[in-house]
Amino acid sequence: MKKKYFLPSILALGLITSCQNNDEIGNKSPQQLEVHNKTVHVTHHDGRPFSTGKGSGSAQGKFIAGPGGGVLMQGFYWDVPEGGNWWNTVKDKLTAWSNAGIGAVWLPPASKAQNGPLSMGYDPTDYYDFGNFNQNGTVETRFGSRAELEALITKAHAENMQVYADIVINHNSGGQSEANPFTGTNTWTDFSGVASGKFQRNYNDFYKNAYGNNDEGSFGGFPDLCHANPHVQDWLWGRDDSVGKYYKNVMKFDGWRFDYVKGFGPWVVNTWNSKVGGFSVGELWDSNVNTLEWWANNANSSVFDFAAYYKMDEAFDNGNLNVLNDDMMWKRNPYKAVTFVANHDTDIINNKMPAYAYILTHEGYPTIFYRDYEEWLNKERMNNLIWIHNNKATGTTSILYTDNDEYIARRNGYNGNPGLVVYINTSSSWQERWVETNWSGQQIKDFTGNSNWYPTTQGDKWVKIQCPPNSYSVWSLNL
Repeated sequence: MKKKYFLPSILALGLITSCQNNDEIGNKSPQQLEVHNKTVHVTHHDGRPFSTGKGSGSAQGKFIAGPGGGVLMQGFYWDVPEGGNWWNTVKDKLTAWSNAGIGAVWLPPASKAQNGPLSMGYDPTDYYDFGNFNQNGTVETRFGSRAELEALITKAHAENMQVYADIVINHNSGGQSEANPFTGTNTWTDFSGVASGKFQRNYNDFYKNAYGNNDEGSFGGFPDLCHANPHVQDWLWGRDDSVGKYYKNVMKFDGWRFDYVKGFGPWVVNTWNSKVGGFSVGELWDSNVNTLEWWANNANSSVFDFAAYYKMDEAFDNGNLNVLNDDMMWKRNPYKAVTFVANHDTDIINNKMPAYAYILTHEGYPTIFYRDYEEWLNKERMNNLIWIHNNKATGTTSILYTDNDEYIARRNGYNGNPGLVVYINTSSSWQERWVETNWSGQQIKDFTGNSNWYPTTQGDKWVKIQCPPNSYSVWSLNL
């Protein structure tokens, strides 16, 4: 929805003609004349950065969180190479990621799943088999052995990086057939023979059962785990060797990405977080900001900002940067918003570099998709944006100007850090704008190197900045 304080398009155009030349107006086609040039203060808080709740270390040469907070790497994609080598592949990249300023890595579901050596882990059978039991046709998982996983986590911690486990607790797969008195049929709900011997389950641990017919949602016909059953609760988060506590205390995971949280109530993640601890983010695949905020508050968890994701697609792929004025989770609560440009499930944004420039200069916890970073995009430019995020993207956010192909926003600085101004331009020509900065009478520069200007801000903090075609620039004090 458009903010109520924006001026109508025609009125706004009339007001700005005095501060731009006729050529600039003339370069815009009629459908591109919607302009928002009134400063909008988007967030209102004390300016502190996003935190995963774990202090950063100080080992020399290892990752240390900068004033802008951290960046998360999604350390996989759908159908990574099979053969048990993925944990080693990721481990070998950790030092480079740490040096680039990435503070955490999210791994795929690590336990043995029904599809054995071919599974991406989202059909879990035995939560305690990390590639060390011979079941479902394999010892190792698709990603490798338990020893290789533990070596990866140990290496990440040596680099002062956190490691997040992908947790699939909506559904299970790979059980044996058993008679089910609640359905009057046989169901694949007998998990009494899991090789680890831990968290054995039967039909009463899945819907429908003695606790009811269903919960908030089921997935793909898989047996739907019943979180209302005390036996399930005990094994997921209650006992000392519960799934959550085992992953945290034995395997040394630092946090959680909860899969398909639409399938169960937010109280489940809330209880897990209170009993187990660690950073958490939920995959609530919904573009409705009210729904995202409701879930995050009730789950006491961060949530992926699907609202921002779909708005970025509309902005950068469909020629309307004005939609970046619309509501997003990071605007509602930047401390519970995990932003992203692509992931293993969805990859619809084609014009990705401005999208990364957006999330890495704005609030929330930005996520880098493995294939974007390692295969598809310019790694040097990605590393530059990560550096800008960690070192300059501080404080609250104000949007300064938008039209269909230009977007300018300001981070207002925090705790002595000056903040920045980001300028995104999806038009086919260079653009220039006068903007109000945080700085009076000081020289600034573009930290992307896309512009070679070194302007000095006026006494009233205004300055003219520029942006190349189909690109972005990020301005801050020349320090």
